[in-house]
Amino acid sequence: MNKATIRNFAVWARNKLMTDISYHAGLCGITKNNILKALPQSTKDVEFYDVGTAEPYAIYGEEIRQRKSLVDAICKKGKEADYETAYGRVMEEVAYTWFNRLIAIRFMEVNDYLPAHIRVLSSENGKQEPDIVTTPFDAELFFAEGEQQEIIQMKNDNKLDELFRILFIKQCRELSRILPRLFEGTNDYTELLLSLSFIDREGVVYHLIHDIPEDDFNVEKGGQVEIIGWLYQYYNAELKDETFALLKNNVKVTKERIPSATQLFTPDWIVRYMVENSLGRLWVEGHPNAMLKSGWKYYLEEAEQEARVKEDLEQIRSEYAKLNPEDIRVIDPCMGSGHILVYAFDVLMQIYVSAGYTKRDAAKSILEHNLFGLDIDDRAAQLAYFAVMMKARQYNRRILDGETNCNVYAIKESNSFDREALVKLGDDLRPVAERLLDAFADAKEYGSIITVDVTLEELDSLDKRLDDVDKMSDYGNLLDMMYAGILCTELDDLIKQACVMVQKYDAVITNPPYMGAGNMNDKLSAYIKKKYPDSKSDISTVLMEACLSMSKQSGYMAMINIPVWMFLSSYEKLREKLVTSNTFISLIHPGRGIFGSDFGTVAFVIGKKHIQYYAGTYRRLFDKQGDVEPNEIREKAFLEGKGIYIKQQDDYKGIPGKPIAYWISDALLKAFSEKKAKDYGRQCLGMRTGDNERFLRTWQEVNYQDVELFCHSREQAMDSGKKWFPYNKGGEFRKWYGNLWNVVNWFNDGEEIKTLVRKVYPQLGDNLGWKISNEDKYFHKGIAWSRISSSFFGVRVCDDNIIFDTNAPMMFSNDELYLDYFAGLLTSKVATEFLKVINPTISFQVGDVAEIPIIVDDLKKEKIDNLVEENIALSRTDWDSNEISWNFKKHPLV
Repeated sequence: MNKATIRNFAVWARNKLMTDISYHAGLCGITKNNILKALPQSTKDVEFYDVGTAEPYAIYGEEIRQRKSLVDAICKKGKEADYETAYGRVMEEVAYTWFNRLIAIRFMEVNDYLPAHIRVLSSENGKQEPDIVTTPFDAELFFAEGEQQEIIQMKNDNKLDELFRILFIKQCRELSRILPRLFEGTNDYTELLLSLSFIDREGVVYHLIHDIPEDDFNVEKGGQVEIIGWLYQYYNAELKDETFALLKNNVKVTKERIPSATQLFTPDWIVRYMVENSLGRLWVEGHPNAMLKSGWKYYLEEAEQEARVKEDLEQIRSEYAKLNPEDIRVIDPCMGSGHILVYAFDVLMQIYVSAGYTKRDAAKSILEHNLFGLDIDDRAAQLAYFAVMMKARQYNRRILDGETNCNVYAIKESNSFDREALVKLGDDLRPVAERLLDAFADAKEYGSIITVDVTLEELDSLDKRLDDVDKMSDYGNLLDMMYAGILCTELDDLIKQACVMVQKYDAVITNPPYMGAGNMNDKLSAYIKKKYPDSKSDISTVLMEACLSMSKQSGYMAMINIPVWMFLSSYEKLREKLVTSNTFISLIHPGRGIFGSDFGTVAFVIGKKHIQYYAGTYRRLFDKQGDVEPNEIREKAFLEGKGIYIKQQDDYKGIPGKPIAYWISDALLKAFSEKKAKDYGRQCLGMRTGDNERFLRTWQEVNYQDVELFCHSREQAMDSGKKWFPYNKGGEFRKWYGNLWNVVNWFNDGEEIKTLVRKVYPQLGDNLGWKISNEDKYFHKGIAWSRISSSFFGVRVCDDNIIFDTNAPMMFSNDELYLDYFAGLLTSKVATEFLKVINPTISFQVGDVAEIPIIVDDLKKEKIDNLVEENIALSRTDWDSNEISWNFKKHPLV
């Protein structure tokens, strides 16, 4: 599968479809600027629109109704946005609708899944004319009276493209019977805007057939349903770029753009790891089967456990042993195009077969009983539904009967629901329906993190009441009939998705959306802060809590995520919940490269029950923090058994901040029981000038008469009358001494800087500590480090003539006699190892350094001090041998 080719096609196809669809809308008098009215010569059977052509453009009969529905759709969206935005959204929806259907039909024809076994887009014999055009009456399509003769005439007149478009639409209508959620409503305005040609070499059909090898779709020749997911992701590529460009201009992500901004396609081996170690583990732990397990390449065997742990495990596994295949519930609450669900289907099929079921019976049962999926994106849900149905079709030729239910849904909103219709539910169930509608207000903002305050029993009662309404023979009047229609369609959809959200699952498996709190719109941000305060910093970490709440007690939650939750202080409460209430079964840490160079990853399986002293299996697939390697290299490292660690998660409780530091040695863990750097001194941030271009210079840039390099207190600096003073701003990795070339305007104790701060932040009053931090430590001797470093941690001793920046935090010793001693520890590899545990990122925060353990050994202090002083002297000499140093005298070679 050539992903570059797939990407190029998908990106090009989106633009081509959007252009063609917009052009046809314009021919109907609908443009991004306005909607034209029909010209006077229109009749009830035909309408003319002047779109700047020599002759008015005419539409007839059914097209008139379709155009009106198009206008209604744009106007409906226009209630939430300006006209141009509403127009664009409708054009986008029409484009992806036809893209999805083209891809679906291509997949079905290649695998001979179409009901009539006649190819629609291509020819089995390799000719350019599709088989459906060659033999249209063999395609088992519905033809109204007289249509067959019209088709014959079109073939005689060589109007083959026009005939192809008609037959393609008819095929879509026919498929709506067996795949209703992908092909439903094909006789609406989407047909009016469809432009399709098999002859045009610059058309979407021609490129689809010729650009992507047929074998990529053919499941018998190595092709996979996975190609649908890649096409979906790449189709969104430009939209994703647009969204991130808007974010750079501080435009928050709207609910329409959440999918393009947050979704990433999951690599196949990660999917297999998650499914095999959650769903697969659940089954084989209750139904041991070595042969079944041997086929799972990414299954991690359990580490040897203590006797007391084995007792707890036996109790849990006795419950698993009671499960029949039909009892298992699996959900992907952020399913995207269904990649995880498709592999879960395969594993469930293996489970069913091992239990004695036929593949045909198992396929139907899996759809109806085992698999569930949700997503906020309609187009993704369409493709996930299609992918799951195609996987079922692999095992059961009769599964496309239009009657087998598939529990895969696009999350719907209740915003436009007419609540007056609830009168038909009666006083007993109306409050339940009201709570349901409240839960799903703005549902596409929140997706699967929604908490639904309705029980399964209440939902069942609502469903039964809707059955009664649907079976009524006399609705009374037209208004009652309209209300009944609303209940039996719109409310029924909400009940179905609520059932999926409310019930509990044996395995919750997902790749969540990724979006930091800073990019969220106001509604989403407020909702998350209220409902998920411990994980609110990213939607992906919020989903960790939400997914665990979906899990049954003793069930499994498997996920791939960004690793920030493992270490950052903002997630400490989340980690405490995870460690104290759940059990880490296994975790693989691929690092950067799975989703790109700037995207670290971690995949894990968590058991929804805390088993004290459980030894989890951890895999570290990289050598150095920040290393970037492609997905294939990470997978190879996994299969070769690289980086295996066995760790009891209760050990994390003894580490400051409780990071998931699975690689920590027993000696390092023990050291955290000692006193910390914070017990021996103060670690603090420095100043934020608010305008570095105005207040900072290199010392060579300013008049040397205005510089004072050797003041030793704030009072001395004020008395000097000078303007510029040494300023430590961090810089690249350097140990012991140096990175001193900046000066700051600190005239009259920072008068100009403080004036600016008060002007920009009047709410601070006289308390400027948020910007002019730790002012009492300016011009004090201390230990500085660069807050951001892509390499190593290293500290430098600064004399008492320095003001320091927030990017160059400092530690000040309670007893200055121990300053060199502490500098020796902080510059050592040991300190770096401690920081890798506390916060293994490129950012060395004040709070992290404060937690470094320190053992004060006065017997060794003199020796350590001498070594440190020698290193500082060497580093100072090295620094001063460069002309950028204000202590430069001459080049060492002169």
